Amino acid sequence: MIDLLRYPPTLVALVLGLLAAVPIAARWLRVAQREHYVPGWTTRMGWLWVTREPLTAALLVVAIGATTAAVLSGVPPLGPYWALVAIVVIALLPLGLPVRGRSAKLALTDRLKRLMVCWITLHVGATIVLVWVLDYGAAAAPALVLLLSAPLTDLALAIMAPIEKAGSKRFVVAAQKRLAQVRPRVIAITGSYGKTSTKNYVAHLLSATYTTVASPASFNNRLGLSRAVNDKLVPGTEVFVAEMGIFGAGEIRELSTFFPPDIAAITVIGEAHLQRMRSTDVIFRAKAEITERARTVVLPIDDPRLAGHAERCVAQGKRVVTVSCVAGADADVVLDPGHDGAPSTIVIGRGAEPVPVTVSGTGHAVNVAVAAGIALAADVPVATIAARLGDLPGSQHRAEVQQAPSGALVIDDTYNANPVGSLRALEGAASLAAERGGPLVVVTPGMVELGPVQVERNRAFGAAIGAANGLLFAVARTNRAALLAGYASTATSEAPGAIAVDRREAAVARAVEAAGDRGVILYENDLPDHYP
Repeated sequence: MIDLLRYPPTLVALVLGLLAAVPIAARWLRVAQREHYVPGWTTRMGWLWVTREPLTAALLVVAIGATTAAVLSGVPPLGPYWALVAIVVIALLPLGLPVRGRSAKLALTDRLKRLMVCWITLHVGATIVLVWVLDYGAAAAPALVLLLSAPLTDLALAIMAPIEKAGSKRFVVAAQKRLAQVRPRVIAITGSYGKTSTKNYVAHLLSATYTTVASPASFNNRLGLSRAVNDKLVPGTEVFVAEMGIFGAGEIRELSTFFPPDIAAITVIGEAHLQRMRSTDVIFRAKAEITERARTVVLPIDDPRLAGHAERCVAQGKRVVTVSCVAGADADVVLDPGHDGAPSTIVIGRGAEPVPVTVSGTGHAVNVAVAAGIALAADVPVATIAARLGDLPGSQHRAEVQQAPSGALVIDDTYNANPVGSLRALEGAASLAAERGGPLVVVTPGMVELGPVQVERNRAFGAAIGAANGLLFAVARTNRAALLAGYASTATSEAPGAIAVDRREAAVARAVEAAGDRGVILYENDLPDHYP
């Protein structure tokens, strides 16, 4: 190992590397926090920035070249001091990824502090090893380590994951004790999308008959549900409605062990998890885990996979309540959304008379149908279900209709990120724009986490906006190319056009101006600022 005091380039590089590590740590630790501390996703986000931001990719090449020159130590004109160039460039990357964050700032939680200690330990340890190994190329050591900061962040996450799980076990144990004391009937809901809306509908339908508590917001993982039980469940609670989400196979099976459902329901199997799970069949199997422990199951049978699963559940001796959104279907609950101006109706119970029901044009009929099926499974009187279907609560940022001060209608669908829901919201927005005689304006960054079909689905959404003669503001770079290409494929000469905008704030200002007092603005999805 070289004598640092006799070899100034390495000492200077180490000091500069220490300074550069501050913004680099802030960026990648914030990304890790925003991606729910899942190992592997920090590197994925880093690569997304490289592929979507050309200047970031160019500067990354410069950083790699300068680091390589520093390792060789004799490359003119800077020799080992090429390491300083590399460190400065790396400290700026990815260009556009804010250190502090705009949409969600870095929260210095206890978990993040523990992750930070591991992060620092890995970076310092790797630097020491490289200084020892590289000898007279040791000035490159801090640059090499900082260049690999995103993968090292994922390594820190992988190291900390079992430690965090063990440390948080006490919250899960406390929640299980609370459930055993209060003994509510547990209703568990999962699905590729529609979970939160359906959960809110169910709580509304049941609350007239039972004392009901629902998990708040999107508290749908192990710790979120534990917190909901520990904070919200009180003696006398008769029903606990739990939303269950997944990042991979086996998670819902684990959640169902901690919070065993009496009634389990699946809203829909879609493409929302394809980035992680690669196929809808894998998603289906992961979601179906929710039915394993439940005695009663509610399933929408318009999806052949769920229809087959319903038959398997019947064979296992479970009570199965089937729902459908196809008029005349052989199901326990049939919701006909209505077409061409015809009113929507619902049939609750086999052989019952249809009951008129309002289903928002920007909402999902299947969510209403599943909620009604759950209420039927929970033995809520049919008359009560039918009466309360008329005033279902909305969910914030999910097809939420508001009026802007300018007079334009705003459909806030910023928490939606799936192809079916986006097209449904667009259809509803276009219909409202036609009724009002104003322009249709769509502000969107597109959809993410769709894996191999992400480009195709965003192209299709852009094409649908063009076909509807909407004005498109494509926000940021993640899906910009696909959205604009799709729009161009269907837009006529009369279409108002598609505009690329770097930030949502600028798009909102221009959308309000374009909509005037009679237009309709659809805000479809909203990506946090750790996306390019």
